[in-house]
Amino acid sequence: MRCLFALSSLAPSRRAVVLAAALVLGRPALLPSNAQAQAAYPNKPVTFIVPFAPGGGTDISARTVAAKLTTLWSKSGGSTVLVENRGGAAGIIGADAVAKARPDGYTLLIGNIGTQSINPSLYPKLPYNPDTAFAPVSLICELPFVLMASPKFAPKTVKELVAFAKANPDKVTFASSGSGGSPHLTAELFQLATGTQLLHVPYKGGGPAMTDLMAGHVDLLFASVLESSGNIKSGKLKGLAVTHAKRSPALPDVPTLAEAGVKNAESGSWIALLAPAGTPAAIVDKLATDVKAVVADPEVREKLIAQGAVPQSSTPAELQALIDADRARYGRIIRDKGLKAE
Repeated sequence: MRCLFALSSLAPSRRAVVLAAALVLGRPALLPSNAQAQAAYPNKPVTFIVPFAPGGGTDISARTVAAKLTTLWSKSGGSTVLVENRGGAAGIIGADAVAKARPDGYTLLIGNIGTQSINPSLYPKLPYNPDTAFAPVSLICELPFVLMASPKFAPKTVKELVAFAKANPDKVTFASSGSGGSPHLTAELFQLATGTQLLHVPYKGGGPAMTDLMAGHVDLLFASVLESSGNIKSGKLKGLAVTHAKRSPALPDVPTLAEAGVKNAESGSWIALLAPAGTPAAIVDKLATDVKAVVADPEVREKLIAQGAVPQSSTPAELQALIDADRARYGRIIRDKGLKAE
């Protein structure tokens, strides 16, 4: 500090001489440097905040990508990627932490369809502005859902289910992990597409819903392939259809809804990387490029597919378009049905 003060107090001509001498002598400490601002990104640990508890599809996908990003960046002297779980309030607590983080690329959000497209319509007031709080980076993967039935439920196909439900309105029950969540809204889309009326039975989480489905206390459940494939393969549940455009490699024998005769009902969830609004474009672009490379990596693809996910990267603009389209789609259902957060 003394050297800088003394330098600033010199006359302009003498200051120029001293600066020139400093350069010759290799003393950059005398120079007003912005080297730190120009340092290559990332030069310290990057944190992915997962706004849900460990072990779910969002968390597993985040850790898969984080590990491969760490490997990629280490080749160029970069830093590691850490994963921090901040669950609670349907992802709002973790999303809020990222919304209020420094926009320097070192605190990022692993969001999904719930945090980015459903919560803004389901919750009348959020602690951040969902329209302006985040800078989209890239899609990571899509998480198709599968329509499952209890072993005690008589219909064995979607066609039989629709016929039975139309003959018995409000008698067929479907469970969900909570009112207004993506599994619930997927079931609402299914009803619109098939002209059926099912009875909603919300649970506090997917685990209890799955348990009651296997016990036959409810008839149907939409849940991610990730959390459902094991029970279907073991025969504990009947897989009727997947909600993606293509069959899931994890459940190759289960048809898509379109194959089962239900059109315009594709749904499910997706997982994406977002940064706080105001993050420099150069950092966002680098993250998007590197995530694209990671998602295309054969090892990462294999892991995601084994989890029931569909690896899928995107540009920031494409991710924003997806967020907006799903927000409009599900927002309309939430308003029309008068759905409220629990």
